[in-house]
Amino acid sequence: MKTNPDFFSGRRLLIVTKHQKEAVIAPLLEEALGVQCFVSKTFDTDTLGTFSGEIARKEDALTTLRKKCREGMQAEGFDLAVATEGSFGNHPTVFFAPANDELIMLVDQKHKLEVVERVLTMETNFDSSKLHTREELQAFLEKVAFPSHGVILKDADANWTTLYKGITDYDEVMERFDALVADHHSCFIETDMRALFNPTRMKTIKEVTHRLVNKLHSVCPECLFPGFGVVGAEAGLLCSSCSMPTRATSAHIYQCQHCNYESKVLYPNGKQTEDPMYCDFCNP
Repeated sequence: MKTNPDFFSGRRLLIVTKHQKEAVIAPLLEEALGVQCFVSKTFDTDTLGTFSGEIARKEDALTTLRKKCREGMQAEGFDLAVATEGSFGNHPTVFFAPANDELIMLVDQKHKLEVVERVLTMETNFDSSKLHTREELQAFLEKVAFPSHGVILKDADANWTTLYKGITDYDEVMERFDALVADHHSCFIETDMRALFNPTRMKTIKEVTHRLVNKLHSVCPECLFPGFGVVGAEAGLLCSSCSMPTRATSAHIYQCQHCNYESKVLYPNGKQTEDPMYCDFCNP
């Protein structure tokens, strides 16, 4: 069931960004929700943290994302806003693999609604390295898909004094690199993870926006409020061999944040039993 058009249709939606994320967010939300999208002009999202390290993110990603939406709305005079917040590092379960953990949030002050979605993906070029030679530089650039993806150069990983961001030109990267190596005997390079310099991240932002649209079109069967989504999971999927409960998910719990109605959806992963290899009784 799609969201009641009275919730969003015809309203002004603020996309809180300074990194051109509206290129993928606006078309999807305008078509799905009937809103008119605007991009923040006054609020500087970099005040909440930068990937390059000039300003450290002081709080967790979700709290920062909520601040981004609410402070953006206050600064720009909107009651409806959307923003994303990306985090990059090692994947939580696939060791030594880089990952992009992308959150998106829609805040609707008119209806006291906050809807969040997430994509965790290993599809990222996130990387960094200390370099000394042009050969090392060339290998790194090829690895991270330069020049379609930008890079950042510094004189050091930490406590740096020189920083060049958003480099997407071979002549510039070579010139900056040579100067840093001449002055400091090395250069620290990292991928520029800002969306406008990183098409791979922009693709992930589009994916998480699709998930947000799907969640907004999931309405509570009791009050028809949008954002009826998963708030928890129950383990206990039965083993196909011994019929004992396993740690695998057997149900998802959905809850409405407006009226608190709950429902349980069995077998959300499309299977009613688990393989014995994942059973603590058959394979202790």
